Amino acid sequence: MSLIAAGGTTEPVIITNAAFFPDLNLQEFRDSMRLDGTVTDDRAKHALEAAMFDANRSLAEYMKAQKDLGFDALENVPDTDWQPSGTNVRLYLRAVWCLAKANLIERYRDYDATGNGHDQADAMDITGDDLRRDAAWALSDIRGANRTTVELI
Repeated sequence: MSLIAAGGTTEPVIITNAAFFPDLNLQEFRDSMRLDGTVTDDRAKHALEAAMFDANRSLAEYMKAQKDLGFDALENVPDTDWQPSGTNVRLYLRAVWCLAKANLIERYRDYDATGNGHDQADAMDITGDDLRRDAAWALSDIRGANRTTVELI
């Protein structure tokens, strides 16, 4: 039997983002992506920062275009008529959280070198790919681009 300590931070940890994009709340990420105490706060924060950098780079041209239109923050960019208020911010958070979780899944693969551990990691590779797909779709939705799925035959 093994014991995995539950937890994480009890104090709110806010990761400051570029002025255009929303700051990230570590506990919201943990809750949304169902991270338990095996992922330390430092590791989760590092994954969130890397994901934030990737998402921001992907949206750099979009950000510039929106700023040129006079919108100083993603939350101020008007949503399309058929979307509820705040859609772009939620899509941004989805993209960052999915990228961060995909990163964590891959990094935790090396913790168990037994056959069982590799079998579980192999099953999680699909999840990592799914998370990256979800992130890509969220970023495309923010930009207003069509989604593309390519599959090798």
